[in-house]
Amino acid sequence: MVKLNKIYTRTGDDGTTGLGTGARVPKYDLRVDAYGAVDETNAAIGLARLHLSGEAVLDSTLMRVQNDLFDLGADLCVPPKADEAPGTALRIIPAQVTRLETDIDTLNAELSPLTSFILPAGTPASAHLHFARTVCRRAERIMVELSHQPDETVGGPAIQYVNRLSDLLFVAGRYANARGAADVLWVPGASRA
Repeated sequence: MVKLNKIYTRTGDDGTTGLGTGARVPKYDLRVDAYGAVDETNAAIGLARLHLSGEAVLDSTLMRVQNDLFDLGADLCVPPKADEAPGTALRIIPAQVTRLETDIDTLNAELSPLTSFILPAGTPASAHLHFARTVCRRAERIMVELSHQPDETVGGPAIQYVNRLSDLLFVAGRYANARGAADVLWVPGASRA
């Protein structure tokens, strides 16, 4: 377990931060950017949850996701090694990806099919969930970029997880819009003079 008695350490005052391996890297390192974007996604989901009155199923799903995002941050802050023994580091596993797919299917079953793209609007919960989706997509882009760097690795399930999570957040945004009834549809060219 993590035990945090002292919040400030001053070790980052030189512009570096420690990875889970103990290695020090610049705070602008792509790996730090990746788990930072995952942390932002988590915070955005937390804001969305504040607006989910009466949506117990969706709220409990998102609470589990927030916990998973800490797992993902832990995964990213300890770069995987080719010879890593199973269980030596906390990693996102395929079962977590499958769980997201089940959640997507469950929520989506209550929604009517889309006939247009939708705007990130409607209820406050929906707007926040769509914002969380865009932050999640940024985290995914950074993770994929990191995975393509020489001497860097990101686990496949970790990338799959953020990809599915952005899909879940899209469906959750619609679900929070009165099961899609309050979705605000995009009308192509509607503002043209």
